[in-house]
Amino acid sequence: MNRIYLDNGATSFPKAPGVPEAVFHFMKDIGANVGRGAYESAIDAGMVVYETRERLKEIFNLKGKSTQVILVPGATYGINMVLKGYLKKGDHVIVSSLEHNAVMRPIVGMAEEGFITFSRIPASREGLSDLSKIEELIQENTAIVCVSHASNVCGSIFPIEEMAKICKEKNIPFVVDASQSAGHLHIDFDGLGLAALCMPGHKGLLGPQGIGVVILEENFAHTLKPLVVGGTGSASDKEIQPDFLPDKFESGTTNIPGIFGLHKALEYIIDRGIDDIRKHDMNLIKRFIDGIKDLPIRIIGGEDIDNKVGVLAVDFTGMDNAEVSLELEEEYGISTRCGLHCAPNAHKTLDTYPQGVVRFSVGYANTKEDIDTAIKAIRNIVSK
Repeated sequence: MNRIYLDNGATSFPKAPGVPEAVFHFMKDIGANVGRGAYESAIDAGMVVYETRERLKEIFNLKGKSTQVILVPGATYGINMVLKGYLKKGDHVIVSSLEHNAVMRPIVGMAEEGFITFSRIPASREGLSDLSKIEELIQENTAIVCVSHASNVCGSIFPIEEMAKICKEKNIPFVVDASQSAGHLHIDFDGLGLAALCMPGHKGLLGPQGIGVVILEENFAHTLKPLVVGGTGSASDKEIQPDFLPDKFESGTTNIPGIFGLHKALEYIIDRGIDDIRKHDMNLIKRFIDGIKDLPIRIIGGEDIDNKVGVLAVDFTGMDNAEVSLELEEEYGISTRCGLHCAPNAHKTLDTYPQGVVRFSVGYANTKEDIDTAIKAIRNIVSK
């Protein structure tokens, strides 16, 4: 049985062409740390790290310095780094009602300790944020607005352009979690005026797990307290953390094999182009929706592909979603993600709590044949 991988919202597979070879090349032929030696292999590794930052600058339209691109263990780490590094006691935070626990657990944890308070921007059952409510939620002590660019549950795209305008008018730092949009949608860091953009390297950026990215506005970066401090290979004559970027936020040995893989993946994305990747994703999602929308199921988040990334959430009403996901795997070789997707309040908002959904998420390597096989499998399962 051929495997059909439709869980790219969790992690991309297969990785971009050349990524495994790039990781292996580092492990086999380079092996050196960065910033800890002046010998040839260390310099070669340092150049790849530099080029990785430059490629991220290009993709996300950062006109500033490559040192504003911070390489971290993942999006969750990056979001924690920003929130915990910036917020102070008594602050208020605004989030959406569809956030992943990478955003919500740090915020709820700080709120339960009495450190901060927070409010949620309401959203419809289609996953559309109610922009009219944002200004009503802003308080004198609102310190950050932090939202996802796209829902990891239903794929709905958030109107971050409009949100960014409001934040700019109110002089509130705007932080975006691009876990489901980086590599799939154009994101103009400078044009939006973001304080921080956080993303994983292993999803839409098509790199390995264990590497993530935080792009920081320079002035905002200097207001952040590092989440972790330690050796940086720089300012080694001092026992205090350097304040210059990126060293301020990159203590310890970074995941250089992961950076080598990400470096290669970014080359693929730049060469292919975000627009072509987006077109591919949406053609598949439209084909998918058209093939199942007549069935007695719920397509969560609406059917408007202009307002979606390549994520399709299905509630098999009257059936156990976990059993459907298992049958798709065992009988048809289709890998999906069922459950609550680390976003319980999103499911409450979308009226899919506690049963969750079966999430199908496409990637660059999926084909029309993959989608047709999934449609046939779903029709068979529903017709039993």
